[in-house]
Amino acid sequence: MDKTTTPTKEQVRDWIEHRHADHRPLPDLKQIRRELGWDLHKQLKQIR
Repeated sequence: MDKTTTPTKEQVRDWIEHRHADHRPLPDLKQIRRELGWDLHKQLKQIR
């Protein structure tokens, strides 16, 4: 089982504020997770 990392509340809030300022629709869920580093642990494990 892969352990995923979770961004802090502050990181999520900063990301939301940045996205809101862009006035664009939200990207798909995979892109959001990538930008927040949510799946970083999985990706690092696959590289090794």
